[in-house]
Amino acid sequence: MIDNFIDRMKLPFRKEKELYSSLYSILGFYPHDIDLYKQALMHRSVYKRNAKGRPVNNERLEFLGDAILDAVVGDIVFRHFEGKREGFLTSTRSKIVQRDTLNRLSTEIGVSKLIVSNGHMSSHNSYMEGNAFEALVGAIYLDRGYHACMRFMQKRILSQLINLDKVAYKEVNFKSKLIEWCQKNKVKLKFDLVSQKRDNGNSPVFVYAALIEGLEGGRGEGYSKKESQQAASKAALQSLRRKPQFIDAVFAAKTERTKMEEEPVQAAPDVDAKEDFIVHREDDLAQNGEVAVATIEKKVVKANDIAAESEASTDEFDLSDIKAFDSPKSKEDIIAAAEAAAFGEK
Repeated sequence: MIDNFIDRMKLPFRKEKELYSSLYSILGFYPHDIDLYKQALMHRSVYKRNAKGRPVNNERLEFLGDAILDAVVGDIVFRHFEGKREGFLTSTRSKIVQRDTLNRLSTEIGVSKLIVSNGHMSSHNSYMEGNAFEALVGAIYLDRGYHACMRFMQKRILSQLINLDKVAYKEVNFKSKLIEWCQKNKVKLKFDLVSQKRDNGNSPVFVYAALIEGLEGGRGEGYSKKESQQAASKAALQSLRRKPQFIDAVFAAKTERTKMEEEPVQAAPDVDAKEDFIVHREDDLAQNGEVAVATIEKKVVKANDIAAESEASTDEFDLSDIKAFDSPKSKEDIIAAAEAAAFGEK
């Protein structure tokens, strides 16, 4: 109270009087380091850089605020629902810190009116209000500490804007949300069972992965397939929300898939009957030709051997003195010669 009174006394002398007043109405206290809150309210579309040339926006504070918000809300839920199991507590916390809830809270308490951006909305910054809310929690943590974050969530948010008991028993179907998003964007979604094991109490534990266009968006673990797929769907939705590069990869994979589906995979099948049972003679002729060539080669070798033997035995078998008859004899001459030879022998 004293700090707030001192800050209020100094307020008229501050240049950012309007911003201080707006933050006081939202937070319930005046900031110590106003620059942290300015950065928390600055969207990355502004493209502002510091003296070192580094971008100045709320992304780093959003990262920090996300972790702090999980811890604070988890702490509150844990104390409020005494004796409830881990799955129930996790589900309740998820309903409070999910992006849609944070968007609505940001609008309700007036954070969305203070966001500085270039004014151009896109699919990647549709959660700009929720991101700013997380960044604001990160700024509170750095400026005032963990307990200030706890007081802010308890007194300004949960006690005024959220009924813990109602939200705890409200069913949030992350899988349905993911399926709806995939159908609207015409991308393929598949759930793969990564592993199945048993915990220390011998209860079955399932681990599922949500694959979007074949890319893993997130994994979830649970005591049933439904619970683990819900957790995987939530992780995939967070990847789509917080990782623009993952969305780019998904749509690049979709483009590649649709391109391949449009192109013909192979030529149209031939309608003519194939006579595979007919043996083509070309193959036989080729084989027979090879055999014939080999046979001819053998014959040539044999002929060459015979010629060589003939040349070697010319002296032993000289046929030069063998002469043909000067003139052929008639039938009468042959008979007469035969009779003369017969009578001459007697």
